[in-house]
Amino acid sequence: MELTTDPRAFQAQCMDMRGQGLETALVPTMGWLHDGHLSLIRWARDNARRVLVSVFVNPTQFDRADDLEAYPRDLERDAALAREAGADVLFAPEASELYAPDHATWVRVPDLEKHLCGASRPGHFQGVCTVVSKLFNLAMPTMAVFGDKDWQQLAIIRRMARDLDFPVRIVGRPIVREADGLAMSSRNVRLDPDHREQAPGIHEGLRMVRDKAAEGETGPEALREALKMFYAMRLPDGVVDYIEFVDPEAVTPVDRLLPRTLVAVAVAFGPVRLIDNMLVGTEVA
Repeated sequence: MELTTDPRAFQAQCMDMRGQGLETALVPTMGWLHDGHLSLIRWARDNARRVLVSVFVNPTQFDRADDLEAYPRDLERDAALAREAGADVLFAPEASELYAPDHATWVRVPDLEKHLCGASRPGHFQGVCTVVSKLFNLAMPTMAVFGDKDWQQLAIIRRMARDLDFPVRIVGRPIVREADGLAMSSRNVRLDPDHREQAPGIHEGLRMVRDKAAEGETGPEALREALKMFYAMRLPDGVVDYIEFVDPEAVTPVDRLLPRTLVAVAVAFGPVRLIDNMLVGTEVA
């Protein structure tokens, strides 16, 4: 595996791969790799000739300076894990290499960022879209692989790629969970022991909603109230940011459950904000 920090050198490598007709897969990450990231890299290894992994803690998608500062970083560790999982190139630029001092160009998909994390974190998806656009232009991948845990992000990137005619296939892969059900996240390491013990309740609550929906409850308000009560008991230290029932493609709220409805939640334990989601409905296996 080759490690590069220079965007121009990375772009030249990727142009050469594209020129050779090689199918390439990009796995964008912010580092502190866990098994969720590694599952994306392994999938890419099985489905492309060259695997490109980026590690970049993107400052423009953070809405709080303390959250950016506290985000875990260890490039040496990440490089070893990416190499073992099958990456061919690891791209790890400095922020100053991607954003000029007078950077003034931004990319947004406003219609899809009105709800969920977009409502709670103004400017977040503008930062995501802008950096992913940069990565697409540098890497020129055949496909880009993302996890379903950040469902709204995935929907926005799909729309962005379609609207801007990026020649890349966007691939979403299933959420990878800890043994106790907690969705894997780089932020999990920042949970204190008490909060880490409570955090699996996020997924337990989603399973409860899924079961109620399977039993015939189709009203989002009734399901939301049931989940609020569950979280109040199971997550005494958790602060619920949102519980939303949305169309999985449009990311807009629904007033009755669709055959495929996304239940998306965000819960904060102190400074650590965790998200999770689950599809429910009659067309969900």
